Amino acid sequence: MDEVGDMSPALQVKLLRVLQEKEYEPLGSNSPRKTDVRIIAATNKDLSRLVNEGKFRDDLFYRLNVVKIELPPLSQRREDIPLLIDAFIQKFNAKMGKQITGLSDQAFRLLLKYDFPGNVRELENIIEHAFVLCDGNKIDVDCLPKEVIMKEENKDSTTPLEEPPPFKKAEAEIVKKILEKNKGNRIKTAHELGISRATLWRKIKRYGLM
Repeated sequence: MDEVGDMSPALQVKLLRVLQEKEYEPLGSNSPRKTDVRIIAATNKDLSRLVNEGKFRDDLFYRLNVVKIELPPLSQRREDIPLLIDAFIQKFNAKMGKQITGLSDQAFRLLLKYDFPGNVRELENIIEHAFVLCDGNKIDVDCLPKEVIMKEENKDSTTPLEEPPPFKKAEAEIVKKILEKNKGNRIKTAHELGISRATLWRKIKRYGLM
């Protein structure tokens, strides 16, 4: 169940009854039916605060809040961005019949710096937007939504996207050498560098080591 924090009071009562009594009454029926289900609920609201404000039933909250998983916003787990981009590229290649292989270095760095106020859904919409405008096999900056480009340019107008700082160049050299030492084995390379495979993948793509 998505966005449970937006449920009306009436719907909250109905869901609570199902969870408590493990039965429901189908529409148009006069007799209840037993049910045995596991509820996975998601929300971007603070349910504890809504309970305190009287906008969400506390008994329903405690029924749902058995195992709680907090997922940080995309801006706080940027190592996921490359993996999500690849997944969305595969999705829209299949959907639109295209053969896009990835993003240009500049477009990729731009998305890595973006804050994604709309989280994963916004990233998916950005890639879909880019697919519509992209004519080649790589998504370039001019294929990205204008608001993404404008926001990043306003935030860091004095720092060019093309030239990484010196310590980034040194990092690129280290990653390259260890990759070569391990003959391209990313698992061994990530282990030797003390980073996750997702982080290594991001660095490889950022520094053009693919």
